[in-house]
Amino acid sequence: MIVVDTNAITYLFLKMAETSTAVLVREKDPEWTAPALWRSEFRNVLMRYVRNCDLDVDKAIEAVRRANRIVRSRPVSSKRVLQLSAASGCTAYDCEFVSLAERLNVPLVTNDKQVLNAFPTIAVSLTDFIAR
Repeated sequence: MIVVDTNAITYLFLKMAETSTAVLVREKDPEWTAPALWRSEFRNVLMRYVRNCDLDVDKAIEAVRRANRIVRSRPVSSKRVLQLSAASGCTAYDCEFVSLAERLNVPLVTNDKQVLNAFPTIAVSLTDFIAR
């Protein structure tokens, strides 16, 4: 099991340069989990693509449906999220993913450079995860 951030989920469902890397991450570990926040973030990303005419609403709805089957949501501790955010300077949003990975003792797979730098013992890039 791994914790994935919203970017990794997005890479998997939208045709992007990172899509093939996300597919390899999924093949290496198909058990993806994230804090419940991922759904709101993912819908927001999809709507940016819809508004830019890069995706139609029906495809966005289908992406959400498929993602919901793949990513398991888990609760996080507000106390720990705030502690991590205060100590690192990362957003509370990002620290939800860090907190969950920490609690589950699994890697957080992300390409977020600030998170990778702030949490090098728990956060790993998609390409580094594949190389493990």
